[in-house]
Amino acid sequence: MGWEQMSQIVQVLGTLAEDIFAPLNFSKAQAMDLLELFSALLVVGIVLFVIYYVIKKISLRRAKTRQQISNVEMFLKIVKYVFIFFLILVFVVIQYGSLSELGLVAGLLTVALGFALRQPLTSMVAWAVIVVRRPFFIGDRISIGQVKGDLTDLSLTSMFIKEIGGTIDGEERSERIVVIPNLRLFEAEIVNYTAQHQYILDEVTVAVTYESDLGNAERIIVNAVNTVLGPWREYLPDRISKEPHTRLRFRASGIDVTVRYYVPARKRNEFSTDITREIFGKIRRSKTVEVAYPHTEVVFRKKENGG
Repeated sequence: MGWEQMSQIVQVLGTLAEDIFAPLNFSKAQAMDLLELFSALLVVGIVLFVIYYVIKKISLRRAKTRQQISNVEMFLKIVKYVFIFFLILVFVVIQYGSLSELGLVAGLLTVALGFALRQPLTSMVAWAVIVVRRPFFIGDRISIGQVKGDLTDLSLTSMFIKEIGGTIDGEERSERIVVIPNLRLFEAEIVNYTAQHQYILDEVTVAVTYESDLGNAERIIVNAVNTVLGPWREYLPDRISKEPHTRLRFRASGIDVTVRYYVPARKRNEFSTDITREIFGKIRRSKTVEVAYPHTEVVFRKKENGG
């Protein structure tokens, strides 16, 4: 393609731009400048999109574990924000011809909006802390203040949590999404259920009467736990106990037998229910163990004759 052909193409584009922007009272030169700006931004945007797509495809292909996938998703968010910033930078350079204008605009915006955007900016700082320190990953079950649930997404300003409990007394999913500002990281305590592994310590307490065979009661309760959790033993990490253990406490109407065991965090309520049902059935079939409950008994005794 020669210079004459290039000149003809430029003239055609100029005429086209003049026709498009004529209703806006733009001159031919202004229309050409605006067309060049849009064209440059479009080309840069397409290039950045292709680069982002390639990075995303390669990164997700290599990620195998949940934690690796979470790291990739967080990295992709950072890449996306960097690309958006770069696109804005290109716009300023093309529009004004230098970076000095960018510094002036940034300074004015900082003074004017700094106070008004105090909370969003704090949330962005909290986001940076989360990215660097990684107190939790996407997919972790966490508790922030009074909200508990599974972290599904993390943006510059907010955390998105699929709630557990909330509308019920338990830890089953309520199917509500709770949006929490990232700045809550600096204000509330955060508990990560699955920071080390997917298992947490849970317990079931049964009150038995003082007349019960306490040793047999413990065996019945431990056997019930083993019956329910037996298939899961092989999945437990080596560093945590695979055997349930009991703890005892005196009460007014009996003895509390508490059995503790490790279960998957997301199946805590399910296993607790199954274990309770198994314990109840075994005690009902036992002749030496009775469940204690608050009640009143009248005991008649024969009066012994005095000497």
